[in-house]
Amino acid sequence: MSRRKLLVIGYVWPEPKSSAAGARMMQLLEFFLAEDYSITFATTAAKTEFMTDLPSLGIATEKIELNNESFDLFLKKISPEIVIFDRFMMEEQFGWRVAEVVPNALRILDTEDLHFYRKARQKAVKSGAEVTSSLIYSDTAKREIASIYRCDLSLIISEAEMQLLQSTFKVPGELLFYLPFMLSTPSEAEVEALPAFSARKDFISIGNFLHEPNKDAVLRLKKDIWPLIRERLPEAKMHIFGAYIPQQILQLHNEKEGFVVYGRAESAKGVIKNARVLLAPLQFGAGIKGKFTDAMQVGTPSVTTNLGAEGMAPQLPWSGFVEDDPQNFADVAIKLYSEERLWLEAQQNGFRILKEYFSEAIHRERFRRKIQHIREKLQAHRQENFTGQMLQHHSLASTKYLSKYIEAKNKDRP
Repeated sequence: MSRRKLLVIGYVWPEPKSSAAGARMMQLLEFFLAEDYSITFATTAAKTEFMTDLPSLGIATEKIELNNESFDLFLKKISPEIVIFDRFMMEEQFGWRVAEVVPNALRILDTEDLHFYRKARQKAVKSGAEVTSSLIYSDTAKREIASIYRCDLSLIISEAEMQLLQSTFKVPGELLFYLPFMLSTPSEAEVEALPAFSARKDFISIGNFLHEPNKDAVLRLKKDIWPLIRERLPEAKMHIFGAYIPQQILQLHNEKEGFVVYGRAESAKGVIKNARVLLAPLQFGAGIKGKFTDAMQVGTPSVTTNLGAEGMAPQLPWSGFVEDDPQNFADVAIKLYSEERLWLEAQQNGFRILKEYFSEAIHRERFRRKIQHIREKLQAHRQENFTGQMLQHHSLASTKYLSKYIEAKNKDRP
């Protein structure tokens, strides 16, 4: 019996050590490997130094081109049963080709986070205003939600985003599937092996600096929060780690102020587990944040904002504190850093969040059943999604012919 085939059309090559998005993609690939799928990962992106060696995991790779019929030939050759688009931009570029060449393939969109929501919040913060409906109902929102409708299923990483899509935009629940990070909870032996409160010191901030919210958070730490902490904890240091760190952040390095900028960490969990508290004063963004689940897995409590904790554990106490005001943020960070009993309680809260919200076993089983259910009634599922059919028709009638035009123009070039 031949193995089922999965094609993933990636926005970039996965870098799990650089970003939560890269870690998320690897979790999906590992799920399908465990389900014994034959997997091909294809992307238009250039290879990077820190990308995962997918062939060593048994995953085939393919470099593909935009606006080129070679993708159609490639698609016919592998004939996948499932196609995953990594972010809506990939669905826009290749979705119509997938629908035309392999119409019976289940089309899944992995949103990573809702891009339009993150952009709306970023604009609001930069302008010092509230997030208004005019910011949310943007051109990006129209594009992203159209992509959700055109797919058979969209993976939504945050419960808050599930609610936004269903209540504000009235997207049918049948098209959405809540799938957060799929993670293991540390065993008792692993917890015992973690550094104790007394063995840890200093604060840490970590994140991919290609992601604008992380850069903004470090600038806020430097200007508004760290001076307040340093004044009362003069021996403590603030360690800044992150992939693709820009000069703007590198120049914040100041040994005298205890604000130490390192750049990329070889192992995120390795540096987080030696810190006593993780700080992330995020002002905008969307989805859920891998830095917090990394911290929970190595028993490091955190202080963040309401936006930072959004959608991660709405019914449970946070693994630390949630504060938006800089002075309050600094106060609770100092309290958490200084009081072992409070710190241990926050650590236990983190382990509980992992177990109840991010269980790998539970979410894999849910995902397995969902895929099976939709594949068994794919045509009926699509018939119930008339809006998606309509948008797919429009896509084939517009995006297709624009792409064909560009393809023809490229062929005419000498």
